[in-house]
Amino acid sequence: MSIPANDRRPTTNDEIWMEEALRAAQRALEAGEVPVGAVVVHNGKIVGRGWNQNLADTDPTAHAEIIALRDAGKHLGNHRLGDCELFVTIEPCAMCAGALVHARLKRLVYGADDPKAGAVRSVMQVLNHPSLNHRMEVQSGVLAGRSAELLQEFFRSRR
Repeated sequence: MSIPANDRRPTTNDEIWMEEALRAAQRALEAGEVPVGAVVVHNGKIVGRGWNQNLADTDPTAHAEIIALRDAGKHLGNHRLGDCELFVTIEPCAMCAGALVHARLKRLVYGADDPKAGAVRSVMQVLNHPSLNHRMEVQSGVLAGRSAELLQEFFRSRR
């Protein structure tokens, strides 16, 4: 007998942190924002948390990733986050991918691909571009089904 997806316990650290990003995405959903959530992890602890707040802040840059990076920078007292990992529910856009490069993150883990605006592999490849001097480990597809489902549900309800 298989266990329903919502009842399964996370089995890896990546899934545990992605669960936290999904909780942040839920906060965005409850606020009427596009449900994207992100957490920054440093030495096994969350040091930054964010969810989309574009509408609430009337700020086109208030994406979950940017807010989580800002939170982590304040928490750690440094704009460079070289020992940190970012967990986000959807593939980052070009703006967010650029911010990840500038923050010098060690690793990006994301859930669902974004075939319309993804800037890691779907539409363009901002991260690990050969012209850049920073390389970042990337893991995609972690809890991708749940991440995509949350976004699809949001957009379905708005049509």
